[in-house]
Amino acid sequence: MEKDFYAMLSRMKYIERWALMRNAEKENISEHSLDVAILTHALAIISRERFQNDVNIEKAVLIALYHDCTEIITGDMPTPMKYHNKTIEDAYKALEDQAANHLLQLLPPEMRKYYEELFFPNPDEAHLWKLKKAADKLSALIKCIKEEQFGNSEFTSAKYTLEQSLKNMKLPEVDLFMEEYLPAYYKTLDQLQNHCDDER
Repeated sequence: MEKDFYAMLSRMKYIERWALMRNAEKENISEHSLDVAILTHALAIISRERFQNDVNIEKAVLIALYHDCTEIITGDMPTPMKYHNKTIEDAYKALEDQAANHLLQLLPPEMRKYYEELFFPNPDEAHLWKLKKAADKLSALIKCIKEEQFGNSEFTSAKYTLEQSLKNMKLPEVDLFMEEYLPAYYKTLDQLQNHCDDER
């Protein structure tokens, strides 16, 4: 029996994000997933080291790494449409669940259990999924910052909405990241390198 799961995942790089907006720099879900995994890793470490929470850092990163793989099947639905009303939101969630189950069927039975726990939230791991959701929003906010740096005002409104949404999550890990780490994303490469030289 042929097993197509990993070949399907390799197609994440063909699914572009922000389809309704004029992009100065395109982004696909493969690139986005790596960003979200890195940011989730950071938030999980902050959660453990700065706030003494008992979090499974490695599990959080894996949840983030696979968080958008269903979009290979569904495509990337723009956020304003996805959450336009409860009916659309529920219908899209059901579609995502169907897509996740379809992908799982591409694996042999003994391997599925390792991915089911990454595709479907466990109430006992709610904090990990909140950190992933926050990292997803942070990745989008950073995208908006970079687009503005390219002189693209198309993302100004989205940037403001994401900033407010992140603050409203009231996660101390996110608040700390935004205070201590987010400002560096406004720097140019020269500024980042000069700061590295100053630290030596």
